[in-house]
Amino acid sequence: MTIERREDAPGFEFPCDYEIKAMGIDDGAFHEVVVEIIRRHCDRVRDDSVRSRASRGGKYVSVSVTIEASSREQLDAIYDDLTAHDKVLMRL
Repeated sequence: MTIERREDAPGFEFPCDYEIKAMGIDDGAFHEVVVEIIRRHCDRVRDDSVRSRASRGGKYVSVSVTIEASSREQLDAIYDDLTAHDKVLMRL
């Protein structure tokens, strides 16, 4: 196992568990959009690592996915794709 330390990602040692969160309108399929985007960049996304939480009024949903991040570049690519998708209103 290779551990990568980067100056531009202080506090991170890769690989590491990392939670990605995205929010959007709860259309019943938003979590599938988020997982599909993340799967483009990850070898494996476990079903038990995906959690959804509806907003109080039920209009919005947040989807959290914990991945094993391999690099800062991988995380940047995931966030870029989430940001570019029209259903994603916010990503954390």
